[in-house]
Amino acid sequence: MEQFWFDTFGWLGSILVVAAYALNISGRMRADAPFYLWANIIGSIGLILNTAYVGAYPSACVNVIWVGIGLWGVAKSRKKVILK
Repeated sequence: MEQFWFDTFGWLGSILVVAAYALNISGRMRADAPFYLWANIIGSIGLILNTAYVGAYPSACVNVIWVGIGLWGVAKSRKKVILK
């Protein structure tokens, strides 16, 4: 049962990250849009859980960095709103 949940986190994470990227590349969503940023953050957390569980540490590391970049984007967007 444990395997099922980690696989589910990985699949849902993959769907979120790929969907956000596809929306961005197609011009339907900007890279600073809240959905884009949060889909990448939440999706990457799902991928971290999955890849760490199966021992794919290089992939887990990339996703930790991706979460950091996403959080930086959220902070930058909030700062922009505050400055206006």
